[in-house]
Amino acid sequence: MVTAIFPAAGSSRRMGSDINKIFLMLGDEPVLIRTLKTFSQSPRINFLIVVVNENDKDDVEELLNKTDGLKDWAIAIGGSERQYSIANGLKLLPEDADIVLVHDAARPLVSLTVIEEVIEAAEKFGGAIAAVPEKNTVKFIDAQNFVTYTPPRSKLVEVQTPQGFRRELLLRAYQQAEEDNFLGTDDSSLVERIGDRIKIVKSDYSNIKITTPEDLTMAQSLLPDEIQPAVTHSAALPRIGIGYDVHKLVHDRNLILGNVKIDYELGLAGHSDADVLIHAIIDAILGAAALGDIGQHFPDNDVRYKGIDSGELLKRVDMLIKAHGYKIGNIDSTIVAQKPKLAPYILKIRARLAEILQIDSSLISVKATTTEGLGFTGKGEGIAAYANVLIY
Repeated sequence: MVTAIFPAAGSSRRMGSDINKIFLMLGDEPVLIRTLKTFSQSPRINFLIVVVNENDKDDVEELLNKTDGLKDWAIAIGGSERQYSIANGLKLLPEDADIVLVHDAARPLVSLTVIEEVIEAAEKFGGAIAAVPEKNTVKFIDAQNFVTYTPPRSKLVEVQTPQGFRRELLLRAYQQAEEDNFLGTDDSSLVERIGDRIKIVKSDYSNIKITTPEDLTMAQSLLPDEIQPAVTHSAALPRIGIGYDVHKLVHDRNLILGNVKIDYELGLAGHSDADVLIHAIIDAILGAAALGDIGQHFPDNDVRYKGIDSGELLKRVDMLIKAHGYKIGNIDSTIVAQKPKLAPYILKIRARLAEILQIDSSLISVKATTTEGLGFTGKGEGIAAYANVLIY
């Protein structure tokens, strides 16, 4: 019986987002789901253990519950280091598990062939890891950054996951590491240090780990053609989208516009933080790329987005269009509100949006206007926002 453990408790700092990268969309599915579905296709695998940080537990559980086609699964809470996270996952191993695979949740493009070859090699040799030949010259250096040795490239491999082991071997390696207070770079390093050999299983270079926005773009390009966004002869031309949103003003809510808190006695009602300006910008971006609308990506009946900072949603949409080969050219937006006066906040809002999108604030226009007392905005019942976005 084979159990697969998926460490997914990282901080995703290098993605430039507070949202865990496993939730980012790759094609038509989140990264985590694409990974788990591939492993679930293997008849050899019986059980999945996903290790997440405590803040993501409820979101991951909900996501897995509504996903069809997964093998039986459990969720473990991660530790401060990857090794500690996997140790927590090992505590949930079923009694009949004799082979354990460990695979990065953020490697969604692993092939079924590699998975099953690692299982077979682990059964035969005790431990096996997926790897590819190293393409770059690697050098050893000393403390003063002088080269001390250049190993032959033919003897080097770049290690990936999955890594597979007989259960008793991996548990023994983890126990010894704990007793010695040893922190390894991967699971195979723990097995190596107790004297067991590791078999290399040839993988492929498309089995990339998504760590940066560039990795997400690369992974998108490696998806099958039927999952790729449509490409036409005009794909290199600028594309324009328009967005509109409105929220009701209520008591006991903060007023957030453009990810900036506005000093006012009323705030906007909504499932998230109800940032009407960012919501309009998101719809404009998605519309320009023909990728649906905000309600499709962040439905207001999904608990994952209850009270969420809309700046995080904007980051996620920015990553999504980058994965489809687009980037923002400029944004022009208008906030419609009778009160409060927004002029003192405009520069701060532009700076904050520029920071979120990692573009210059000169590419972002934010204007504010009233309706001279007309309509719901004129009566102070709500605030609306319009946005136009150019992408290319």
